[in-house]
Amino acid sequence: MNKKCTQIAIGGVFSALCLILMFMTGMIPFATYALPALAGAMLVAVVVENGRGTAALVYVSVSVLSLFIVPDREASMMFIVFFGYYPIIKEKIEGLRARPLVYACKLLLFNLSVVGGYLFIIFILGMPDIMSDMGTFGKYTAVVLLGMGNLVFLIYDFALTKYISLYIHWLKPTFLRR
Repeated sequence: MNKKCTQIAIGGVFSALCLILMFMTGMIPFATYALPALAGAMLVAVVVENGRGTAALVYVSVSVLSLFIVPDREASMMFIVFFGYYPIIKEKIEGLRARPLVYACKLLLFNLSVVGGYLFIIFILGMPDIMSDMGTFGKYTAVVLLGMGNLVFLIYDFALTKYISLYIHWLKPTFLRR
């Protein structure tokens, strides 16, 4: 019983923390991508402490609630289509033996998620003005931004790996004493 209570408490605390970070995208407009990435990184603690199942429940709850309370729809979509679940499945992808295959899978997942998310925003939610706001590169705007996004994703993946190591080897023993 105690373990189940701990799982619920950790899930609730990290759900609230993720939602606060997501809500802040309305107050800090230039953080449309940074805050969802940070909110997703918070799920690392849930994965380490309670496993992927509890982390998946936190991801789903934050995703649903962010659709209702987060003012920045693009930030909500970025959390839902990529940043929310990537920390949960990162370890599984890295379990592949060949290093080039690991990076190919990560980049493929990132590109499919981002392109799919933007297609959803444009065609399903009816917000085609998102692409017109990015017009300085002309018709190559989407390709240039996706290329820059891939570079930033590789940096994010590296930073997430370091954060996971920091959490397991320093934060958890120092603050949780377990």
